[in-house]
Amino acid sequence: MPARAAVRCSSPDSLSSIDSVLEQLGVPLDPQLFELAVTHRSFAYENGGLPTNERLEFLGDSVLGVVVTEHLYRTHPDLSEGRLAKLRAAVVNARALAGVARGLEVGPRIRLGRGELNSGGHDKSSILADTMEALIGAVHLAHGVEGSARFVHHLFDPLMEAAAKLGAGLDWKTSVQELAAGAGLGIPAYTITEAGPDHAKEFEAWLVLGEEHFGPGRGRNKKQAEQEAAALAFRMLEERLADQPQAVAAAAAAGAEGAAESLVGGDAADGSASDRPVDA
Repeated sequence: MPARAAVRCSSPDSLSSIDSVLEQLGVPLDPQLFELAVTHRSFAYENGGLPTNERLEFLGDSVLGVVVTEHLYRTHPDLSEGRLAKLRAAVVNARALAGVARGLEVGPRIRLGRGELNSGGHDKSSILADTMEALIGAVHLAHGVEGSARFVHHLFDPLMEAAAKLGAGLDWKTSVQELAAGAGLGIPAYTITEAGPDHAKEFEAWLVLGEEHFGPGRGRNKKQAEQEAAALAFRMLEERLADQPQAVAAAAAAGAEGAAESLVGGDAADGSASDRPVDA
């Protein structure tokens, strides 16, 4: 991949508007392409079947995945496939994409139908994430591999660096499962309850391990709530097992050797941001 310009940001929260970033990186979009990238299907359907941003979203999802995967591969030559998959999943997901979109103030620019407008669609994570992918796709169409890679690196390098430092927090559900297995405590299960209207649901999760319940974890989707509950359980179990180093060592070994297997069918296996029930 061609060398990229050393243009960096400290965090998604520190980003300026999408227009400023595109200009700063030398990858501006013409008005027609930008408009397509921010056209949600709800707006298109209400306005005579206009083209939507879904094809650009499809392209951007692939571009993001390739750029992030190559960066992780080159940056972490000693990590296993399973660990690399976890790192990628921590970055290429709807929550991360939506956070970047919020930092770029993308929400107010999205063209939405009346129903989505009335239900807070401008700040709905799934819509923000899809639009962010469409913008990446648009940059790729307009400026090719080098331009889209520069855009992705600018936005996501800080997230990749942060993910690499998370340790157990990279995927709390897998980490607590490995810790419990190493200590012979069985396999965790989760109970979920939800409340609120469809456009603003809140989920509450409890991790169940034998007769014990850990939680509650709360979030705007089931996965987020489960991860929070798993984080609480991991910290409590780790403290409890502090005098049993053999259990912690066994869990660490399981994480190193079996990460790929743990990811199959699990939350962190979603390396693509397309399969994501964020606002469900």
